[in-house]
Amino acid sequence: MTDKVWLAEYPKEVFPTYDYPKHNLAQFMLDAAAKYPENTALFFYGKKIKYKELLYETYQFAHVLKELGVEKGDRVAIMLPNCPQAVITYYGALLIGAIVVQTNPTYVERELEYQLNDSGATILIALDLLHNRVRNVLTKTTVRHTIFTSIKDYLPFPKNFLYPLKVKKDGLSMNVRYEKNMFSLKDLLSQAPVSPVSVEINPEKDLALLQYTGGTTGLSKGVMLTHYNLVANTLQTRAWTYRSEESKERYLAALPFFHVFGMTVLMNLAMKLGGMLILIPKFEPELSLKLINKMKPTTFPGAPTMYISLMNSPNIHKYDLSSINVCISGAASLPSHLQEIFENVTGGKLIEGYGLTEASPVTHANNIWEKRKLGSIGIPFPDTEAKIIDPDTGVEVDYGEVGELIIRGPQVMQGYWNQPEETTNTLKDGWLYTGDMAKMDDDGFFYIIDRKKDVIIAGGFNIYPREIEEVLFEHPAVLDAVVVGIPDEYRGETVKAFIVIKDGVNLDIEQLETFCRAKLAAYKVPRKFEFRDSLPKTLIGKTLRRLLVEEEKENLQDK
Repeated sequence: MTDKVWLAEYPKEVFPTYDYPKHNLAQFMLDAAAKYPENTALFFYGKKIKYKELLYETYQFAHVLKELGVEKGDRVAIMLPNCPQAVITYYGALLIGAIVVQTNPTYVERELEYQLNDSGATILIALDLLHNRVRNVLTKTTVRHTIFTSIKDYLPFPKNFLYPLKVKKDGLSMNVRYEKNMFSLKDLLSQAPVSPVSVEINPEKDLALLQYTGGTTGLSKGVMLTHYNLVANTLQTRAWTYRSEESKERYLAALPFFHVFGMTVLMNLAMKLGGMLILIPKFEPELSLKLINKMKPTTFPGAPTMYISLMNSPNIHKYDLSSINVCISGAASLPSHLQEIFENVTGGKLIEGYGLTEASPVTHANNIWEKRKLGSIGIPFPDTEAKIIDPDTGVEVDYGEVGELIIRGPQVMQGYWNQPEETTNTLKDGWLYTGDMAKMDDDGFFYIIDRKKDVIIAGGFNIYPREIEEVLFEHPAVLDAVVVGIPDEYRGETVKAFIVIKDGVNLDIEQLETFCRAKLAAYKVPRKFEFRDSLPKTLIGKTLRRLLVEEEKENLQDK
């Protein structure tokens, strides 16, 4: 079981092991700017920013941080959607050895306050539209200086947008009342030099990133990722997408950079290849279709909900999607039927991969152009070891048996920030214990069954929500679905399905139950169904399963 049978499935262009350079993660951007200074690095609402311009502004921001007293190892929080400033501030902070703390712009005050204090961030870069929320928590945090920026600072003039901006009635920005230790990014950059700046680092030990996990089941944890971790995972991803050509790829950047999936497979990978990032601050199906039609992206990493929403757009036939060559789906399980539909429409390849924040994040993926298996997360990346173990005994199980997936490789984190006990529970002898229940077939392809915490135990049977969700997605009337375990006096837990039906289609509970009974053992069939207009999701499209579980518990308590 430890003989890496998956290596036989590697394309001939991909090697089992690579040498990963020990340098600052920002070196990818520096190298691209040196080789392709006139190439477009960023495209934003019609605005094109060349690599040499990106380099200059990154240097300027690095000088800004040094002027504000930021030193190697200090934490710099970035609270921005996908926009030019998100790229500039990210690489600028890395250049001087600061540790980036990516902060979700949708965080409420409680979440923001916790993350800033837990990380010890001294600088916060935020969108001006978030001014009131930020201002309300600043005095309760470790932040010394706040830098605000506006979307409109990087819009073309005159406003001949490729597509219309959808904004709230208060416009593209707000008038920030600058107080002590508050600054405008635009003003700071205009006064900063463009000379090169860097700090010597130890890539294997020095952190590039504190990336916070979701925290839907409690307080989020800061995952410590070094420059080497992120460089390695970027190069592993580059090896897997071996047909990608330097300086010619265009990336549809709909996944947010503040999520580690978007950060690695979009921002860092695009810089490594000298490609163009087509920036989308917030994913919208119609906007994305227009961009694909006009800007001809070649690569579109995303979450399953993004592909589902595109395929269900009533206007999809109006657009040419044939430029897309590669789509890597992550963040949630990919419904098997979606793959075939999407590939028929675009002519490109849509593959499922797997990763987690603690691994920078990618560890597995299906082959893009060679043999793959539907429903599988694929095979381990180069230099990545994976095993399925019995969670009770720690012993490796046989092919086809379900156990906990554990992983080891150069992309695996150093631990959790200021949480040694959590680190010890998750990292053991270099192995990352994922908490995901999975199995491996005799070809070395892995299959995620479910989160260990999400397994439903009903009447003594282990029930895996993903299996039931796959069946629900097969029904032609179902647009979206999620399955959870809810308390049950008799069975301990029972299965409940939350369903979103496609527009203009009728479906009742009896029909859905009959459909499930034809495809599932009786004990797996949902005992309860609830139809909803939508399901709660994160910004990258991951369904907030635990939120639904908490709602059910509260409903039971109210009865």
